[in-house]
Amino acid sequence: MKVFSGTANEPLARAICRYIGIELGQCQIKPFPDGETFVKINENVRGADVFVVQPTCPPTNHNLMELFIMMDALRRASADRITAVLPYYGYARQDRKDQPRVPITAKLVANLLVAAGANRILTMDLHAQQIMGFFDIPVDHLYAAPVMYEYLRTKDLKDLVVVSPDVGGLKMAYAYSQTLDASLAIVAKRRRSATDVESMAVIGEVRGKNALIVDDLTETAGTLVQAAKLLKQKGAKQILACVSHAILNEVGIERLRNSPIDELITTDTVLRPAIRGVNITTLSVAGLLGEAIKRIHGNLSVNSLFEFKGARTS
Repeated sequence: MKVFSGTANEPLARAICRYIGIELGQCQIKPFPDGETFVKINENVRGADVFVVQPTCPPTNHNLMELFIMMDALRRASADRITAVLPYYGYARQDRKDQPRVPITAKLVANLLVAAGANRILTMDLHAQQIMGFFDIPVDHLYAAPVMYEYLRTKDLKDLVVVSPDVGGLKMAYAYSQTLDASLAIVAKRRRSATDVESMAVIGEVRGKNALIVDDLTETAGTLVQAAKLLKQKGAKQILACVSHAILNEVGIERLRNSPIDELITTDTVLRPAIRGVNITTLSVAGLLGEAIKRIHGNLSVNSLFEFKGARTS
């Protein structure tokens, strides 16, 4: 088994290797003066079971291209099997034709990953689970929920209500509510643009309760902040947000600074600099991904990684 990393999140790849008990694979990645990417694998991978860790977070196109080039280099170096480890799968929100003459880019990325040499995909908390069906190769889809739950259990939150910030996240919110023995609420929203949403109503009782908003990703934090403001208006006490992938841009950071969210709980699936003025707790999924890699390499089941406290996250 060999694990290599692109430049998108090398600290996570090193943490995965520490969990497994191996050294990170040696490779050289550098740009040419014209912006093209050069990759050289600096060790023998002939016949090896290779895992390439590369979340396709911003700059998305650059990180995707780097992953394609790495897999092509490994394939031409006679690696036996190549697994693309995508802690965050970019373009996942473009998973359907919701208006005329637009692409289904999530499917295009799936085709390109296979064309570049991927024999298997390992990913976490896809924005839309049907993306697994876009591949004709095996896909192992993990959830960050077990890591989140272990942290939330230490907080011992009383009178907890789990809130889905939109109808699409209801299944995830229900799984959290079942595991945390909490009630469930939903925020109805209307999206005005790619960066602005309008929260309209809360379905469920939140007055006098601690609210936990759960979502798979946030970038501009529009959905989270509008939901939090509405919950505060409806009488919620402490408001926490649990998000698997926090790909925060400047707009999102500024919104969080001025929001009623007391704590944002997220993971290290994407590399993010320290942010001042926002209470962010970052939990590591290196152990979860490392265990999955060990089991895939040993041809063992990864099913038990979906189960905790007698419940399933899927």
